[in-house]
Amino acid sequence: MRRLLLTASLLAGLVQAEQAPLEELHLSAEYPVEGMANGNLSGLAKCGESLWGLSDRDDDRVFLLNLIGDHLQAEAETFVAPEPPESQQPWGLRMRNWAASLVRGGRFDFEGLSCDARGNRYLASETQSAVLQLASNGDAQWLRLPNGLVRQARASGMLLHFNQGFEGIAIDPDGSRLWMAAEQRRRGLTVLHRQNSAWRCTGGCVLFSEGGKEPSPAALGGQPAARDFAGLAYFDDKLFTLERQAHRICRRALSDGVLERCWSFAAEALAEPRRYPVAYGVAEALWIDKDGAWIGVDNGGLTRADGETRPIVWRFKAPNGGWSQRP
Repeated sequence: MRRLLLTASLLAGLVQAEQAPLEELHLSAEYPVEGMANGNLSGLAKCGESLWGLSDRDDDRVFLLNLIGDHLQAEAETFVAPEPPESQQPWGLRMRNWAASLVRGGRFDFEGLSCDARGNRYLASETQSAVLQLASNGDAQWLRLPNGLVRQARASGMLLHFNQGFEGIAIDPDGSRLWMAAEQRRRGLTVLHRQNSAWRCTGGCVLFSEGGKEPSPAALGGQPAARDFAGLAYFDDKLFTLERQAHRICRRALSDGVLERCWSFAAEALAEPRRYPVAYGVAEALWIDKDGAWIGVDNGGLTRADGETRPIVWRFKAPNGGWSQRP
């Protein structure tokens, strides 16, 4: 009986979080990004006082984003990534990733960026289902992830489709726990724990996975679209997911990924001057701090309604009451 009551309570909280009207986040600044020749802004992380960016078309650099006037100037920090560990993906998916890299560039397709308190950066590779650690001195090495990570994720319905792999990454400040978000069909969260120089699944790699569709914002027609994760961030002992098509940021429990509360950024992102000629969201990167959220926009070479062609970084104010407020 106690277990049934607990399950009912969790389900009630989930329904309440999903159905409650979402508070709209307020945009405090918008910064075009100069100096990313290949565009495709796919990751953001603030390490200390420095804001870093990532492009999924560049396998050998991250970008320090310096505020100059009304824009962010990207300054490349290059590195040499060693050969990645043997992929645990099936042969057919590996071949599709290889062929795509020949056409568009970006063999590793780095899709997420995070950092710990020591200044190490962590880059999630979608094509390899792997993580590259970039030390503050520029040394690069692949983390020793468990073979069971990909196997368990695929058994849960994640990582089954081309270009729908790990899309976000988050690490806690002391660098002992690491989470990754699978994009869609099905979307989900995985968690790993560091043990010396290796990483392990403690009690299983998969926190949760889910499929299904939900309505897109009214400005995009309100048509059902696949639930997705485009970015992931850790703050104040919680996980925050960037849900691109729904144009929202959601707070989730560390232990099981259960949805606790969401905030919308649709009103600002879909204002007419900021609209792109596509019926899907283009937000790709997320970083959360006590003062607000950084969201990176991958315009994919598209031109905005106001004529802007560069990648964009938005700075949103924290919600009223902060990120820890109850539903």
